[in-house]
Amino acid sequence: MDLKVFGEAFVTLMVIIDPPGMVPIFLALTKVLTLRDQRRAAWQAVALAFGVIVVFAVGGQTILDYLHVDLPALQAAGGLLLVLVALELLTGKADESAAQATSSVALVPLGTPLLAGPGAIVATMLFVQRADGAADYVAIGAAIVASMLAVWLVLRYSSLVVKLLRPGGIEVLSRIAGLLLAAIAVQLIADAVMEFVSAYDATH
Repeated sequence: MDLKVFGEAFVTLMVIIDPPGMVPIFLALTKVLTLRDQRRAAWQAVALAFGVIVVFAVGGQTILDYLHVDLPALQAAGGLLLVLVALELLTGKADESAAQATSSVALVPLGTPLLAGPGAIVATMLFVQRADGAADYVAIGAAIVASMLAVWLVLRYSSLVVKLLRPGGIEVLSRIAGLLLAAIAVQLIADAVMEFVSAYDATH
């Protein structure tokens, strides 16, 4: 295993996914759940994110080519989805949807597009494309596993934050998380638009 490739891939994924930054969003989306359901949601979200990243690492470009979808389109779609979630957090409607379905919150938006978002998918695809030999592939695989394990540990023990903040603090945290999520969504959409504009200028 190439430790340099492992280090680059691991650090890149950790920076993109930003586990500490996921904590307020995770707590806001799962605050109406029991501790047991919260932990299950963390496991489900990480499992889905791992599966999505692995699938795109192995055959991402083939999938996108078959569907005639460009990466900026995938990025914009993720941004639009996050806008909807951010609005729910800001208006307090996220409580209702979270109470209705535990697994749906864990899968969307936690699993994807928050954890396995366009940034993580594209970064992984680029690492795989640049890989040279089995050692690099093993290093990339190990980096994905290690990053997902780190994310799971952060989410798994995020309930400790609840004990410190109390219900009032969690309510404030929900609104802040909604604002942050809206900013992330707008940035994703803006980046996608810039990519489309650059591609258009390059062909004309």
